[in-house]
Amino acid sequence: MKKKEGLKELRIVDNFYQTSGFFPMPTVVVGTVSDSGRTNLGPYSLCFPYYVAGKGYYAMVLETRNTSNTCRNILRTGKASINFIPARKRFMKQIVELGYPGDSTDEKMKNCIFTLVDGVSRRDDPDGVYPKVVAESFQVYECTWMRDLDNASRDEARETYDPPYHDFNGITSETGAHFILRIDHVLAAGKQYDAVINGTRADNFPAVPVDYGYRDNTRFWIAPFKRPVSFPIPRRQAVDTDTVWFAANRIDPKVQFTKEACKKLAGVPRVFLNTALKGCVEWARKNGVSLVTEKEMEMIRDKRSVEKSVVDR
Repeated sequence: MKKKEGLKELRIVDNFYQTSGFFPMPTVVVGTVSDSGRTNLGPYSLCFPYYVAGKGYYAMVLETRNTSNTCRNILRTGKASINFIPARKRFMKQIVELGYPGDSTDEKMKNCIFTLVDGVSRRDDPDGVYPKVVAESFQVYECTWMRDLDNASRDEARETYDPPYHDFNGITSETGAHFILRIDHVLAAGKQYDAVINGTRADNFPAVPVDYGYRDNTRFWIAPFKRPVSFPIPRRQAVDTDTVWFAANRIDPKVQFTKEACKKLAGVPRVFLNTALKGCVEWARKNGVSLVTEKEMEMIRDKRSVEKSVVDR
């Protein structure tokens, strides 16, 4: 039997995530508004969650070429839609076609198979400038560029960009741009909406195309979706009820917890306990609750209680 070779070092070069290795990424289609008012679609994989909690809003970060249609349109309008497309072969082929650099919006959208419809942003503000969203998506994030971050508000589209460059928002290099996109609305297709509200099973997960990028400058590689596998969450380093009860009742003397309520948090890892309790106290203050019982704790833990109450009506 041939002996397995160990890890060897590779030289790090531009676009290291694909040229120096294998880095799987979800593929999304970003919608922006062109000069003519038409929705432009561009596929991206360098699009990730950025602010996920504790900021008062939620945001994604999008990395683009600073000469792309997407970059120019965001610099001008500050709006984008992030469309998550199912991993169907004809959709994946269309995604690759949309990604060819240098095409104008009219050229790339001429034979586009995706259906474009108005999103919630346009419904709420009919006179505003917003990109349409892709109807075939299993979910969509409608976003606004946080142009004031990193002093990027003066950036505008040019043929070339001279230094100094920003660190993390706006034009960040001679060739690149980063955009911190605040999420204004999250839209989900029926099956995925129901899964978020009522609980997820393996067959609820959408088929997401996974991108491995260009290889050898000849082909673009996208992997098909496979059914996910679930494992139970480990319970080690959890705290007991008495510890939770003692810590909870020290945060705010005007908000107290019963032991029955604290049992609901007994399985929380110790490292997350203080944050979880502060969130419970904040909820109690906002809702005028001075004693958190088991009933209130169920309401706090159910982040989707508002949506569920709407569905139940």
